[in-house]
Amino acid sequence: MQSGDVRTRKAVLWSRADRPSRLIAELSLDPSFRKAVTVPGPVVTPRTDLTGELDLARLAPGTEYHFRIRAVDLHDPRRSSEPVAGRFRTASERAVDLSFLWSGDIAGQGWGVNPDFGGFRIADAMRARNADFFLCSGDNVYADGPVTESVVLPDGSTWKNLVIEEKAKVAETLDEYRGQYKYNLLADNWRAFLAETPQVTQWDDHEVTNNWYPGEILDDDRYTVSDVDTLARRARQAFHEYVPVAKISPDPEGRLYRVINYGPLLDVFVLDMRTHKDPNSDGTETVPDGGLLGERQTRWLLRELKKSKATWKIIANDLPVGLIVPDGDAAQEGVGQGDPGAPRGRELDLAPVLSFLKREGIRNHVWLTADVHYTAAHHYSPDRAAFTDFDPFWEFVSGPLNAGAFGPNVLDPTFGPKAEFVAAPPAPNTSPAEGFQFFGEVSIDGKTRELTVDLRDIDGKSLFTKSLTPEPR
Repeated sequence: MQSGDVRTRKAVLWSRADRPSRLIAELSLDPSFRKAVTVPGPVVTPRTDLTGELDLARLAPGTEYHFRIRAVDLHDPRRSSEPVAGRFRTASERAVDLSFLWSGDIAGQGWGVNPDFGGFRIADAMRARNADFFLCSGDNVYADGPVTESVVLPDGSTWKNLVIEEKAKVAETLDEYRGQYKYNLLADNWRAFLAETPQVTQWDDHEVTNNWYPGEILDDDRYTVSDVDTLARRARQAFHEYVPVAKISPDPEGRLYRVINYGPLLDVFVLDMRTHKDPNSDGTETVPDGGLLGERQTRWLLRELKKSKATWKIIANDLPVGLIVPDGDAAQEGVGQGDPGAPRGRELDLAPVLSFLKREGIRNHVWLTADVHYTAAHHYSPDRAAFTDFDPFWEFVSGPLNAGAFGPNVLDPTFGPKAEFVAAPPAPNTSPAEGFQFFGEVSIDGKTRELTVDLRDIDGKSLFTKSLTPEPR
């Protein structure tokens, strides 16, 4: 049971059956399902790995809905599965309190579903926040990260993973990519969290393979398929089969960028910084080539930002703005490359966006990301920058969720970042058992419109808090 891209009057529900059948949903305003409304759903078949979505419309704004889905036999409607229940809240059309979580990097580096932790230990803390939705900043699965039954930890204890066939090797076939999502849903507490918390989801690299870019040819002995475009096509199909995403992206080639309008206080701009990427180089090019957002996505982003009337604009960037993320000894995976001067490489795609925000007087934009497997708060200011044509802004980093912890990374000076807070592990690939797992929470006060960010640890404890007062446009 999952829901996704919930807005004021629309939502997407998702479920999977164990055989060909028709999905039937019931909607109610209370958990007893009195006066429930029945919504017929799709027939699910092996063509979509028995998964299906139901697009809901004409919902009431600012309302908590309880839903349950059952699978009905195609030949005998009297035979059906037991219903499985979930819930979601639609966005309000009024300025009311709201909160959401964000993080990413789920079950990577060989740290899988551990029954001793109830699946993913951090899911319990996230579920306890009772948030309006969860923004996943990418790396929903680690298709390039097989798991083994056990891993010996530094203290001599043993980490135990559940293992299925599809997670015993890197994913190459469509069924193996599907298996990555099925694997994560083996975690009981993660399933419970997703049933109660709508998702807004983007993807990054590990849904396909590490640090990939279009046109890449792999040099990796683990793979029999070296054409990354072939792998990405299969991975994209599995992603859309297993993640509830509304069909609202304007991209004609099916990219994931879109805007989620969440009432008068909040618009969420979901970027796709992966499928426009140019090859990973040293990042010192001096001519912009659209190798980060692409021209079409950039035009869309600027148009939607200018059109937005929401107090706060959350920009969900699956690659951090200023952190240097190497790809080997010489190439760069991310935006920055360490050159302290004027924008170069992929920075050339980002600089015009920042200048546009300043020129159009679009303030109150906050950038949220994951990717680097630790948590941090970065403040960007032209007073410290080589490129100065922008207004100051904040970027917050969170993650991972039941994956190896790393960091911290070095900040590229071009846009004048300063790390105001960092929490990172003592060694690379620190296991989730040691606690260096993080998620963030954003809360917006309905009366004051103040936005507060809390960076939280594996148990939900706030490690850092930053409150921002909205500026007039």
